[in-house]
Amino acid sequence: MRERNWVSANRTARKWTRAELALRLAWGMAGPLFRWSPRIAWGWRRTILRAFGAKIGADVHIYPSVRIAMPWNLALGAQCAVGDRAILYALGKITIGPRATVSQGVHLCAGTHDLSQPSRPLVKSTIVIGADAWVAADAFVGPGVIVGDGAIVGARAVAMKDVEPDSVVAGNPARVIQPPRA
Repeated sequence: MRERNWVSANRTARKWTRAELALRLAWGMAGPLFRWSPRIAWGWRRTILRAFGAKIGADVHIYPSVRIAMPWNLALGAQCAVGDRAILYALGKITIGPRATVSQGVHLCAGTHDLSQPSRPLVKSTIVIGADAWVAADAFVGPGVIVGDGAIVGARAVAMKDVEPDSVVAGNPARVIQPPRA
């Protein structure tokens, strides 16, 4: 049987700087100010996110039940919306373009592990949701995925590969159900 000391190596590996650990602690303590705010307090939540380093455009609507791992890795374009119970697992950068919609229950996962190495080290990836795109209810967008401008990721779809601009994908794994307009 193969020795499994790589589990210990992974668990003891330093994945975060001291500054990141301090920010994560501060964000955890500030969380109730975000989560317990009234639904219509859009500006209040934008202010809290900006205080933690997020780049937030004008008139962004982000609901109080949204779960955000590291707001300093977020860039939210003007007039975008992030719905109830969405998860922005921003271990790496997550960019949501102007006027894009990330619906309720969506999971944007900007972190994974390098499976080619026995210790499976953490990989901090990026996700980009283009301008005017829509990620529909309960969809999952994986690490490193770009959802092009005007694209739609259907409800409960699992997008593990880039989505072309102006196309519609659905299913698990997500497949094109409407190609881009010519």
